[in-house]
Amino acid sequence: MRVGLFIPCYINAVYPEVGIATYKLLQHLGVDVDCPLPQVCCGQPMANAGFEASAIPLARRLDALFAPYDHVVAPSASCVAFAREHHPRLLGTGDHPCRTSDKMRDACEFLHDVLRVTSLPGKFPHRVSLHNSCHGVRELRLSSASELNIPRYSKIKALLSLVEGVRVLEPERPDECCGFGGMFSVEVPAVSACMGREKLRRHAATGAEYVTGADSSCLMHLQGVARRERVPVRFIHVVEILAAGL
Repeated sequence: MRVGLFIPCYINAVYPEVGIATYKLLQHLGVDVDCPLPQVCCGQPMANAGFEASAIPLARRLDALFAPYDHVVAPSASCVAFAREHHPRLLGTGDHPCRTSDKMRDACEFLHDVLRVTSLPGKFPHRVSLHNSCHGVRELRLSSASELNIPRYSKIKALLSLVEGVRVLEPERPDECCGFGGMFSVEVPAVSACMGREKLRRHAATGAEYVTGADSSCLMHLQGVARRERVPVRFIHVVEILAAGL
């Protein structure tokens, strides 16, 4: 099994430690992982802003780069969801149809569904509030959506239970949007900030020391709100917890 590690733009630029933790964790679990360097954006920002034509060359280049791998893993539910759901349509079904969309996996999804991890090496003796991002819940099915009448589950929570010392907490309305939404936070910042404050209030009410999740973008948004509101809670990507001690 050859795995290509896809590092999204904002993780590469702002949270490189998340990419490093993902690489180390996959290596520890015996995965033949490679991180090809000439990576590009998946095209999500352009497409979400209404410029789909600008996203097509990026989707084509990313598809060509990761085509040789058996799986493509990224520590970003949002980017994986975009590539998996929209790249086939953007690239069409002509001479070069999308070859990687079915291989795309969020890091937690890959650990839970493909590797079926049953043990992890580290310790993280802290209270963490679990943040379920919209793309992760409703497109990747990392957890059950509250509006569906189905048995409740959370792949992220199941993985965190393997880390010694973690106490996982969940806020009221656990899968309600934090207000980031990519371009949404740019186009309607007042509404976005209001949603962020409300979501942060619910996370803080759990008594958690940390807020964690599978999307650094959502965590970044909430971290900005926390700093502005002076709420003493820290933020950490879930892969950093799963890789603790490596």
